[in-house]
Amino acid sequence: MKFTFVSLLILGFSLFGFSQEAPKDSLTYLNEVIIFNPIKTKKVLGIIPSSIIREKAFQNHSPIDLASSINQVSGIYLLSGALNTNRITIRGVGARTPFGTDKLRLYFMDIPVTNGTGFSTIEAYDLEDLGAIEVIKGPKGTPYGTNLGGAILLETKQDDKNKGTVLSNNFTLGSYGMLKDNLSFKHNEEKLNLELRYNHLDTDGYRDNSNFERDGILLTSAFQLSPKSQLKILANYIDYTAQIPSSLGITAFTENPRQAAANWQAAQGFESNKYSLFGISFSNKISSKLENTTSVFYTYLDHYEARPFNILDEFTNGYGLRTQFLGRFQFNKREGSYVFGGEFYKDVYNWKTFENLYEENNGNGSLQGAEISDNKELRRQLNAFALITMPFTDRFKLQLGLNLNKTLYDFRDNFNLGSENKSAERNFDLLFLPSLDLLYDLGKGNSLYGNISKGFSNPSLEETLTPDGLINPEIVQEKGVNYEVGGKFFLLNSRLWLNIAFFRMNIDDLLVAQRVGEDQFIGQNAGSTRHQGIEIDANYTFRISQKVNLIPFASYTLSDHTFVEFIDGDNDYSGNPLTGVPKNRLNMGLRLELFEYFYWNTTYQYVDGIPLTDANTLYSEPYNLLNTRMGYKKAISDHLSFSIDFGINNIFNINYAQSVLINANSFGGAEPRYYYPGNDRNYYSSLGLTYAF
Repeated sequence: MKFTFVSLLILGFSLFGFSQEAPKDSLTYLNEVIIFNPIKTKKVLGIIPSSIIREKAFQNHSPIDLASSINQVSGIYLLSGALNTNRITIRGVGARTPFGTDKLRLYFMDIPVTNGTGFSTIEAYDLEDLGAIEVIKGPKGTPYGTNLGGAILLETKQDDKNKGTVLSNNFTLGSYGMLKDNLSFKHNEEKLNLELRYNHLDTDGYRDNSNFERDGILLTSAFQLSPKSQLKILANYIDYTAQIPSSLGITAFTENPRQAAANWQAAQGFESNKYSLFGISFSNKISSKLENTTSVFYTYLDHYEARPFNILDEFTNGYGLRTQFLGRFQFNKREGSYVFGGEFYKDVYNWKTFENLYEENNGNGSLQGAEISDNKELRRQLNAFALITMPFTDRFKLQLGLNLNKTLYDFRDNFNLGSENKSAERNFDLLFLPSLDLLYDLGKGNSLYGNISKGFSNPSLEETLTPDGLINPEIVQEKGVNYEVGGKFFLLNSRLWLNIAFFRMNIDDLLVAQRVGEDQFIGQNAGSTRHQGIEIDANYTFRISQKVNLIPFASYTLSDHTFVEFIDGDNDYSGNPLTGVPKNRLNMGLRLELFEYFYWNTTYQYVDGIPLTDANTLYSEPYNLLNTRMGYKKAISDHLSFSIDFGINNIFNINYAQSVLINANSFGGAEPRYYYPGNDRNYYSSLGLTYAF
């Protein structure tokens, strides 16, 4: 099924062709049901545009389907090979990363949780613990690192208004033996807000060798120390074990997508993770026009992964500090604002690899053999930032920003001796990354904005190595300049919310990961890319009656990303579409709300074919996906309420690739394994109980 850009626009906006008189509280109501809240954003961002997925939008999908929830936003695409195998790309940045998510910054409650080389693991967090996901696309988020991909800010569920104590539990059963439970205790009083949550997930998975089991505990608390100061404490512990089915070749993907890759099945490959995050934040109103928030944090990851080619045993200790000052001043007889601060992060990564003797283990899977490497990496990164917002008129604002980044890698080889030892340091140049934002307020919630910003991406330490494992001093950071214009509008008596953005980003010193072994990649700066496109998000509210609402919503992404210059050996890929990115993506949905008790959501997703090789000789198949979910919530008494939900994913039971591996090589004469199958038709149902004391 093919789409043109014009037909997509017609299809999307045909949903919004009716106009009715808006009630007086239409804007308030719209904020509650809108997928991408255009009004409330973090104060530290100033006038930087972002997209916010609110808790109600999570109801469109299963409570374990993080990918579908995030993919409701234009410009961001999460490719999910399994619950523990995810790769997030924003505007095409990160699409060429073989495994995992890099080239963006991930924050949890304003604490950075991206490691020292730029990798983030969003799958470690329970979707039911989150109240919002805010996405900053591109390097314009000066206070959050100016990475080329942007930043993702995770926020927990927070209730500062309702006082008292509440105990709630949501229990979910689903296909593939899925069992999930989320239990929360909340206590809120005048000077104390405390929440403790426990979550458990266990599923056999759609494919062979894909069992996933996770337990997590999350504590958030806020203490009002005085009218001017507040102390917040965050503790998050996650323990999960996940089997790994890996990717499939086209024959296996077509004939039996449930199977695991043969070598991963034989090795019974898996990963085990224990992750801890502790943070303390202190906020203080220094004066009526200046406030400060300072956070200190510590992270620990213990990771063990059995792969067919070796066994990886690693642990990482990370710690850091983030401080930011927010102030106000008079400018041109109007109130301006400024933000400045810094973020320091250091982690110590210890890792060893061992032989995997699974072929000698009588069919019992992985067996740890002799040690084959022992390494330590010390990784330090410093970000300093400043923003100043100046209102030139009542409607026009200008914002200037500057981010400074300094990155250092220190690699220590504890295995090889003498001339074979590969210890080395890599000290990258200090980067100055400016940004300029313009905002024109059209009134009634409508605005136009523009942005020019410069960003960067660090290579991983592995990408800085030569094929012999030595530091390659020629590798440099990717750098790019982003140009963006757009607008946010409330139309048709404030019933239609529309966000549209046009962007272009030119990236130089493109980092290319070349595969030189089954699990060995090296990097090179191989050229430049041009990322450009159009992003549209829309939401309309039909108030059919006082108690009946119909809310269609849609998002569309046009990604026209190309290699401007890319020469790899004797191959010239200049002018080819960027590998790993679908040109067109469309998400549409319809939400029905009845009497404040019942809702019914149906969502549709179209993903265009993805180029799988740099030569563009192979594409994945486009696919169309339809999901539905309905729920009922009712108060039994003044203290007790219950909810029940039921959903179906992949209603038409299509075979599709939910994630792909680009430039896959074949080993031992086998087919190259490009495809991660998505789940077939599956079901889930949840029962929730809430008791307010």
